[in-house]
Amino acid sequence: MNEYDSNRIYDVAKKINYVKTSDLSDADCYVLNTCHIREKATEKVYHDVGRVKKEFRNKKKPIVVVTGCVAQAEGEILLKREKYIDAVIGPQSYQDFNKTILSLEKNKKKIDHTEFDVIEKFDKLNVIKNSQSNVSSLLTIQEGCNKFCKFCVVPYTRGSEYSRSIKELVKEVKELVLNGAKEVVLLGQNVNAYNHNEKKLSDLIYDISTIKDLKRIRYTTSHPLDFSMDLIDAHKKIKKLMPLIHLPVQSGSDKVLKNMNRKHNINYYLNLIERLREANSSIKFSSDFIIGYPDETEEDFNETIKLIKKVGFINSYSFIFSPRLGTPAANIKRVDQVLSKERLKTFQRIAEEIKMKYRRSLFGKVSKVLFENRIKNSDRFFGRDEFNNSVIVESTEDLVGKIKDIVISEGNHSTLIGQILINETNKGFAA
Repeated sequence: MNEYDSNRIYDVAKKINYVKTSDLSDADCYVLNTCHIREKATEKVYHDVGRVKKEFRNKKKPIVVVTGCVAQAEGEILLKREKYIDAVIGPQSYQDFNKTILSLEKNKKKIDHTEFDVIEKFDKLNVIKNSQSNVSSLLTIQEGCNKFCKFCVVPYTRGSEYSRSIKELVKEVKELVLNGAKEVVLLGQNVNAYNHNEKKLSDLIYDISTIKDLKRIRYTTSHPLDFSMDLIDAHKKIKKLMPLIHLPVQSGSDKVLKNMNRKHNINYYLNLIERLREANSSIKFSSDFIIGYPDETEEDFNETIKLIKKVGFINSYSFIFSPRLGTPAANIKRVDQVLSKERLKTFQRIAEEIKMKYRRSLFGKVSKVLFENRIKNSDRFFGRDEFNNSVIVESTEDLVGKIKDIVISEGNHSTLIGQILINETNKGFAA
């Protein structure tokens, strides 16, 4: 979502004649778009701003703006602690980016722009064409969350759930397809809670699936409680909907889930996975895990290990619990950090074994890969298969934007290597 937001900030900034530069020393305006999910996010802001200060020590100072969730959560602190920062703009105020910059150009007075007005934000952004031209393009359809998991900062930085209208989203998808998109990734902090005038995520997927040159549809991130039967059915009926679901569970322990205020238990989660697999036997899952959540015992941790073995997640994203300022879990006594690190190491080792077993099962088999770009200064192309696995092949043909049958020959934890399948008769390879 931050990548989508960054692209939209640039679309806005072009209206006042700003252009991108890859050379920091050439910048008149430096924008740092931030995420508050990971640990030490605020300190990384100060580190990056320090890099800018060093670069411009003997030059005219650029305008420095911090945007995103760190700006929303700690904007006042940022402005007081780091005088080099000129403005903070929260994620619901990007529509006023140009007004902020023009004001700073005139009088340099510091600006705190962290109001919550997501409706005004999208109303204004809708009239600005999305210039994103990636083969796989991102599209925010929903923001905010009403779940209030005790560890999560999203309700405080992105606000309550808001869904954009299907009409404006279909229009934006058509723009992205005209720009060259073959795949769209529908984004939301709680994407399957999408609901606009009684229209759900499944309705949006059905509508955009009729767009001729759009070949693939993905969505992320889902909450287990918001998986309705109509969305499950969409995985059965819509061929353009990819069979990988990112479904964060956070823990395999019912006790820990209750402490987190996740509002579901493991039996519910496993039943949901079973229903999805019944709808589409090809579906696979990835998930998020918090290790060492307050009061997690060895038994709780072992329940998490039991879960990942049972489900066989093809990707698992795991982190040690780190408190976020302003959340209910911020003041709870933490599990010993040495113990948490040992548990994380154990978890990641087992999760990696599961992942690599799955990846090795792909060797010698054919995957349909959508190619997104050519690797610089080479005849190698990067793409993703239906399960979002990264695949690289060599080819003299320009593969960008094309879907090809690829025989997977080898790979590691991050990338698969393959060759183009020429035809089904002789199973020949194209090098």
